[in-house]
Amino acid sequence: MMRTIVLALCALALCESAAQAAVASYYGPGFAGRRTASGERFNPSAMTAAHRTLRFGTRVKVTNSRNGRSVVVRINDRGPHVKGREIDLSSGAAKAIGMGGIAHVRIEVMR
Repeated sequence: MMRTIVLALCALALCESAAQAAVASYYGPGFAGRRTASGERFNPSAMTAAHRTLRFGTRVKVTNSRNGRSVVVRINDRGPHVKGREIDLSSGAAKAIGMGGIAHVRIEVMR
């Protein structure tokens, strides 16, 4: 029984750390200064992002599939609130990877 639990936890950890394809969007100046779900004030220039399930403080590498540019963001909010999108980047993070509007990205939880 214990072996099964350990194997399941290891498999979960491997799945979480593997890069996955996703659709990203971004949010920016209109939300500046508002409180995020983590309680901090939103800064559009910061390298932050919203995700539905990842813990606050989790660092995620986001790579634009079109041009290969990457950025590491910190999860500090919940979202996106649009079906089919996996992550909402701050406008600063979106700009850093050359993203306009929505983009196909790879996301990888950093360990």
